[in-house]
Amino acid sequence: MSTAGGSNPEYVIARVRARRSALFGDEEYRKLVRMGPAEIARFMEESEYETEINALGSRFSGVDLIEYALNANMAKQFNDILDWAGGRLYDLIARYLRKFDAWNVKTVLRGIYADSSRDEVKSDLIRAGEFDDRLIDRLLDATEIEEVVEILSGTMFGDGLEAAFEDYEEAGVLVPLENAVDRAFYEQLLENLVVGEEAEQYREFLEAEIDFRNARNALRIARSGADLDPADYFIEGGTLFRASEITALATSTSELVSKISDSQYGDRLSGAISDLEAADSLISFERALDSALLEYADTLGYVFPLSVTPVISYILAKEREVDNIRAIARGREAGLGPDEIEEELVIQ
Repeated sequence: MSTAGGSNPEYVIARVRARRSALFGDEEYRKLVRMGPAEIARFMEESEYETEINALGSRFSGVDLIEYALNANMAKQFNDILDWAGGRLYDLIARYLRKFDAWNVKTVLRGIYADSSRDEVKSDLIRAGEFDDRLIDRLLDATEIEEVVEILSGTMFGDGLEAAFEDYEEAGVLVPLENAVDRAFYEQLLENLVVGEEAEQYREFLEAEIDFRNARNALRIARSGADLDPADYFIEGGTLFRASEITALATSTSELVSKISDSQYGDRLSGAISDLEAADSLISFERALDSALLEYADTLGYVFPLSVTPVISYILAKEREVDNIRAIARGREAGLGPDEIEEELVIQ
């Protein structure tokens, strides 16, 4: 950890804001959607991704090169932030970056469920959490869902996955296991938060993220066709929904949007609310939720400029950039046109 980062939060925020300014914007995306994978890789080589493209270029090409470079760069960016930070700020950031441990667990579970190859799963992993390479390699080597559950016993995900495994076997879908991973992640985020203004600002953002996660999960479950009640997979810690009402809201997107619009998020998300209302499918609604959460984090970052929220806002924005570039590369590889690909992007 940097001494400067530990003794001076202004230093960390200044470095993060500089990184934020280097993210791709609308102009770059307009160029990328008209390029093929090889051209996209060359474009990335002239950007913040230069080191990763050059380091991986001898082993990979095309979309594989792009995906490995994206994930390696994102992990490096977030580990740099941890190196700059110290004290309470370091703890809050490190807690949040465990989301990538959760991401990696769900990616492995989905890979096994879909019978994907080891390399396909590996290319989607993001090594920015606390799992070490040995544990990740063990997960990649697993060939059965039950084996993953056993490997993760003793981690923060262990008890929840073990309890959800029976539901997974009965339902035949991954929802119970994925929900167990999300619940474990958010529980560790909220537990034992120290009292203080910074922790309260952090909690305010986390409550919003949990609210949006509950909205997303409820809609996914309601539309999955599985015999599952969204209320059974409700994540505690938000402020907008109650478990008792989430099932009814999941069957009416308009009522769900109205609930968000009339809440404490409404004034801060006026533009995003319009996108939610205009969403014509579950996928577009989820993208609108992602955009709304990023907008909310940005707002909190402006209100509390020297808190952890500008860092969280950057983490979300970097994730969106990586997701967007990946979507463009995969779309171009699949032969999609620029207009079709632009519909897949989350852009503020």
